[in-house]
Amino acid sequence: MARLSITNARCEALFVSGLQRSDHPTVEQVHYAIVQTVRRLGIRGCAARMAQEFGDNPEAAAVRMRWVRQVVAQSLGLPPSAIDVPQPRVLVGSAARLVGSAAR
Repeated sequence: MARLSITNARCEALFVSGLQRSDHPTVEQVHYAIVQTVRRLGIRGCAARMAQEFGDNPEAAAVRMRWVRQVVAQSLGLPPSAIDVPQPRVLVGSAARLVGSAAR
């Protein structure tokens, strides 16, 4: 199971947010998108949606995650290599039900 971290949660939230690479987002827009997505879905909901996307579209998800890692690192003033790649976690309980309900 992946180690939980605030940085990974940020990556997961940005990954499932509506923010796109073509938006050329500012640091403020990145932070806003992360906060709003976590408020809307919760941390587990973000993880569940990210896991579903990796299952449904692994190639596109990998490309998006590379961009997300770069953007989150820049917003934190870190090099992209400083951020571990969030791996879809094994979900139990209510988070697993979220994945199932999202697939319907």
